[in-house]
Amino acid sequence: MTQRHGSAQAGGISIHGVDIAKGIAAAGLKLEVFALAPERRRIAAGALGPNGLFDHPIAAGTGIAAGTYEVVFALGSWLRSNGYGARETSFLDEVPFRFVVSAVEEHYHLPFKFTPWGIQLFRGI
Repeated sequence: MTQRHGSAQAGGISIHGVDIAKGIAAAGLKLEVFALAPERRRIAAGALGPNGLFDHPIAAGTGIAAGTYEVVFALGSWLRSNGYGARETSFLDEVPFRFVVSAVEEHYHLPFKFTPWGIQLFRGI
């Protein structure tokens, strides 16, 4: 499956990571996606591709139902493996983000923008 940033999609959860300190896609950033009800269960795991996108069937809606989800980004290890020093990698480690899918027919795009000192994550288009 290939997805393009900004393309019209129905349903699903897509994730795009960008290191805004260096101005690069977060290729190789590992993450896990969990559905939290009725119990916490992992529905996706892997790493962002060369373009910073998570290429997984959840982006097309596979396995997505209304409910609460959590994405956990392994940001600390990504920063360490991408040239950041001890000072820059000592603040953020695993970064969780919880959100609610209320309309399964709508697409939930999660642009994850970060530096070693902070993150920005929101529902994009």
